[in-house]
Amino acid sequence: MNQQKIRNLHRDLGYFYIGLIISFALSGILMNHRDSFHAEKYTTESKLIVVKVPQENEINDDYAEELGKKLGIDDKFRRQKVEDGKFRISFEKNDVEIDMKSGKGEITTFIKTPIISSMMKLHKNTSNWWIYYGDIFGISLITIAITGAIMIPAGKFSFKSRGWKLALAGIIIPLLVLLFV
Repeated sequence: MNQQKIRNLHRDLGYFYIGLIISFALSGILMNHRDSFHAEKYTTESKLIVVKVPQENEINDDYAEELGKKLGIDDKFRRQKVEDGKFRISFEKNDVEIDMKSGKGEITTFIKTPIISSMMKLHKNTSNWWIYYGDIFGISLITIAITGAIMIPAGKFSFKSRGWKLALAGIIIPLLVLLFV
């Protein structure tokens, strides 16, 4: 493939996927920090509660869903877990967190953040057609990376002269993180 065809392929794939690249990049950054803050939703109400919590082995999805109803939550149940001494119940528009020892807790009601929650949903979507579109996108990103690396003609900024060192560093750093973190 000649230089001009490589440049054209790189440019056209970049143009075609610019919206998805930006969306995935932004939502990926936000997902990296989801333990610090929840950009996907914002709190509209917070209510303190006190409940009698059973033993951990008695807690299951049915119990969590029923407790939600008793607490006045009329919402779709998603999941529950007990971790680090906290009983957490997740509903579509509410979260409940209760201390297992004291029974003190909080109900947090939230609303999805427009646009941001939709972008983040792209990362989590598992419908069949989206998986295939995502696969095509992944292959296109590989193509964009390779064509970007080889489209610079020989010289001091080419892949052969300098680019391979940066590419190697870009591969080694994530591998080190995987091995040591």
